Amino acid sequence: MSSTKSDTLPAPLHLVQGLLIVVLTVVQASLLPGRPNILLIVSEDNGPEIGCYGEPFVKTPILDKLAANGVLFERAYVPQAGCSQSRAALLTGLYPHQNGQIGLATWKFGLYHEDTPNLVRSLKQVGYRTGIIGKLHVNPASAFPFDFKRMESSNFSRNKLQNYAREAEKFIKKSKRPFFLSVNYPDAHRPFLKSVGGVPENPLTGAEVKSLSYFGLDTPDLRQQTADYYNCMSRLDSQVGELLEVLRKSGKYEDTLIVYLGDHGADMLRGKRTSLEGGLRIPLIMSGGKHWKRGERCSELVSTIDLMPTLLGMAGVSLPGELPGRNLVSLLEGKSVEWRKHLFAEFHLHSAHNYYPQRSVRDAQFKLIHNLMAGEINPGYEFTLKRFFKGVEEAILVAGEPVRGAYQRMRHPPEFELYDLKNDPHEFENLAEDSNHAEVLQRLKKRLLQWRTSTKDPLLDRKKVLQLKSEIEACMKGGIPSKADLKLNYREYFFDKSR
Repeated sequence: MSSTKSDTLPAPLHLVQGLLIVVLTVVQASLLPGRPNILLIVSEDNGPEIGCYGEPFVKTPILDKLAANGVLFERAYVPQAGCSQSRAALLTGLYPHQNGQIGLATWKFGLYHEDTPNLVRSLKQVGYRTGIIGKLHVNPASAFPFDFKRMESSNFSRNKLQNYAREAEKFIKKSKRPFFLSVNYPDAHRPFLKSVGGVPENPLTGAEVKSLSYFGLDTPDLRQQTADYYNCMSRLDSQVGELLEVLRKSGKYEDTLIVYLGDHGADMLRGKRTSLEGGLRIPLIMSGGKHWKRGERCSELVSTIDLMPTLLGMAGVSLPGELPGRNLVSLLEGKSVEWRKHLFAEFHLHSAHNYYPQRSVRDAQFKLIHNLMAGEINPGYEFTLKRFFKGVEEAILVAGEPVRGAYQRMRHPPEFELYDLKNDPHEFENLAEDSNHAEVLQRLKKRLLQWRTSTKDPLLDRKKVLQLKSEIEACMKGGIPSKADLKLNYREYFFDKSR
C-alpha cells in the first residue's frame, strides 16, 4: 500500500510537538529557581477595620498575626472604590481611565483591549502556574489566562465557604513549579450576614459597638449595620486562617509571598462608590519576604497599582511596558528611599445608577477632590441612602455642623473639595473656600492636572464627560437604568484607536 505525503506527516508532527513541550518545560524550569510562590488574598468591600489597624471591636487574630510576621501598610489605597475597577487596576497596574475598566463588569464595562498586559499573563509566560478561586469581575475574562479556576461566582450568599480552602489545597498540591494563586472571598460584601455556619460563634450586636467614625452619625440601625459588618470581618479572618493552614501543611509556606488586601472600603455611608477615605483606604499586609523585618509598619503612601511592579519584580519578571506604580520592595526591606509625595485616585461610576466623575490627589496632610460635573446632583448619594439607609435622612437633618454640611456636599458637590486629613481625617470640613488654604488648593490643583495630563486622562475633554453621561442616561427607563438597554461606546472615543 502506497503512502501519501499527508500519511507521513502526523508522526513527525507529534514528535515535534512533544519536543517543543519538553523544551518549554526545561526553559520554564531554568527560569524559575528561587522565585517565590505568590498567594494573593482579596476580601470584598472592607476598609482597614481589623484589629491590627486599631479597630477595637472586631476580632481578627489571623490577620493580626499575619501583620505581626510581615509588613502592614498604614496608608494604602485603591485607585477607584469599586469592585471591578479596583481589581482591574491591581491586575494591570494601570488606573481605571488607563485600562478601561471604569465601571462594573456586570454593567458591560471592561478593558479597552483584551491584550492589555497583566499580572497573570506575565507570570504565566515565565512558567508560573496560575489559579483563581472566587470572582475575577473584570472584562473580558479571557484576558487573564488562569490555569485553574474555581468558585467563580461572587457567592454573596456565602455558600460552601469551606470550599475556598479545599480548592486551594488541590491547586497548591498539584503545583510542581512556583505558583500564583488569587483567592477572592465574598466577605464583607452586602448582605452583612451575622453568622454563617456558626461563624462567628458569638456575633456582635449593635449594642456592643459604635458606628464607624466616618459616618459622623450614630443611630441604632447604623450601629447594627456596623456590628454585622464586623461579623463579616471576623468570618473572613476564619476563612483566611483555613487557607493559611492549607499552605502550611503543603510545606510551601516558607517559599510563599502572602499579600492580603481589601478591594476597597465598606459599602457604608461615605464609603464605597466615593472618593472619600472611607471608600479608597484599604488594609494591605504583605508577609513572607526573607529580608523583611517582622511586625513593621510602613506609613508611606502606597496604592494597589504598586502591586504589579512589586510582584513581577519579586518574580524576576521584566515589566511589560511603563507602569505608573512603584516597586514596594525597598519599603518592605525598610530602606530609606525617596518615595512619592502624592497619591491619586478617581471615580467614574459603579453601575449606571451613579455616574459622577471625580479626580483626587492627596499628600501627607491634604486631599483635593475635583468634581467634574459640579453643579449637578450626585445620583450616587440618593442611590446609597435609599438602597441601604432608609430613614437616615432624619439623622442627617438633626446632625450638627460640619456633619450635616458634609452630607449636603455629597449630594450637591462643589467643583473642588479640600480636606485637612491630619486635623479632619473623616473629611467633614471643606477648606476649598478658606483663604488660609488658598496656596494649598492651588498647589494640589496644579499637581492633579499634571497627573491627569501625564496619564492621558480622557475626561480632560469636557465633551467626553458629557458623551459618556448621555450614553448612561439613554438606558434609563422611567428614571431606572436598564442593563439590557445600556449601549457603551466609550472604548471607541476615549482614546485614538491607533495605539
